Amino acid sequence: MSTLVQIWIRPATRAPLKPVAEAVVEVGAGLVGDHAGGGKRQVTLLSREAWQAACRDLDAELDPVSRRANLLVEGVDFVETRGRRLRVGEVLLEVAGETKPCELMDDTHLGLWDALKPDWRGGVFAQVIEGGTVRQGDALEWV
Repeated sequence: MSTLVQIWIRPATRAPLKPVAEAVVEVGAGLVGDHAGGGKRQVTLLSREAWQAACRDLDAELDPVSRRANLLVEGVDFVETRGRRLRVGEVLLEVAGETKPCELMDDTHLGLWDALKPDWRGGVFAQVIEGGTVRQGDALEWV
């Protein structure tokens, strides 16, 4: 079963991400209270399995919050999913593209930038098709 594991909101540019148990998601804006919402990158998602694969490559245990995504999910493979729609609880998202890692990832751990490059390990960004509230533990489903 695919589930929403963690939700993070970034209150300001370069501010630490704030973990929350639930968040309101608005069409055209993303998570309410998240500074980076809007445009094509309304919501960013990271797969726990992809993150763990990158960590295995580095022989390191790293907190996925350092990737700075909004949603950490498990049981979802994001490879080549541009244009696909994903229901997260009552919210419907459309994957707009791959979130490519930047060299700042190496500030977290040397080599993380390269470890996130293959197989869309850095996650995806999405646009909100139907808003609502997302909660930790929500089921995910491709539609």
